[in-house]
Amino acid sequence: MARPRPSERLKDDFQAKKIGWGEFAHRYRKELSEAGSIDRRNRTIKNHGQKFTLRLIQQLGRKGTVTLLCHCAEDQKQCHRHVLRKLLASKI
Repeated sequence: MARPRPSERLKDDFQAKKIGWGEFAHRYRKELSEAGSIDRRNRTIKNHGQKFTLRLIQQLGRKGTVTLLCHCAEDQKQCHRHVLRKLLASKI
C-alpha cells in the first residue's frame, strides 16, 4: 500500500537544517491535506491519493493494528511517522 510521505523538498529542508521540527511537522500536515492525486513537485516520491490513503489507513486502524514503518530509527523522535500517527488518531 502507498503511504503518505513528506515531499522531497520538505524532507531535504529538514535534513539540511533549513527548517526546524515544528515547521516540518506543520508543513507536512499541510501537504497531507493538499488536493491532487500526484505530488508533481517530487522526482522520485509519488504520493498517489494521499487523502484516500489516510482515510483507508484510519479505517483499517479502527478494525485492527496498523504499523507505520520508516527508515528512521525506531526511537527517533523527529520522524514524519509520529506526525502521521497523530493525524491518523484524530478525525481526518
